[in-house]
Amino acid sequence: MRPSARLEELGLTLPPVAAPLAAYVPATESCGQIITSGQLPSVDGKPVATGKVGAGVDPDQAAECARVAVLNALAAAASLAGGLDAIRRVVKVVVYVASDPSFTGQPAVANGASELLGQVFADAGAHVRSAVGVTVLPLDVPVEVELTVEAGA
Repeated sequence: MRPSARLEELGLTLPPVAAPLAAYVPATESCGQIITSGQLPSVDGKPVATGKVGAGVDPDQAAECARVAVLNALAAAASLAGGLDAIRRVVKVVVYVASDPSFTGQPAVANGASELLGQVFADAGAHVRSAVGVTVLPLDVPVEVELTVEAGA
């Protein structure tokens, strides 16, 4: 089954590519790979949550933020690849989690992104990943996601 069909089966659609907040592009292509800029958990240009995980944002809400952010990353990657179905496989995911100093569950938060990629791309969604706790992220969002994918024939 094609990734676009799996996404539709999940009741999801790719959002429009998020406009950059500063002087960068949403994604770039190099040597058959597409690398996205960090994508935020926003819908229609507005963050779906703000705050620190472990202090105001619970881990389940943060995992949902990671899911929203990875959809935004997929939109950016698909815009350069020629559509979602032109993405052959997911290579790497980096998830930044704005964390309370005592919070150590960044990997579980990152699973929000990783599990969605597995549902959409099946075996081609298996990837390497980093889940990194940070002090603060743009617009005070709890999660930011970077994505590297292979595209083309």
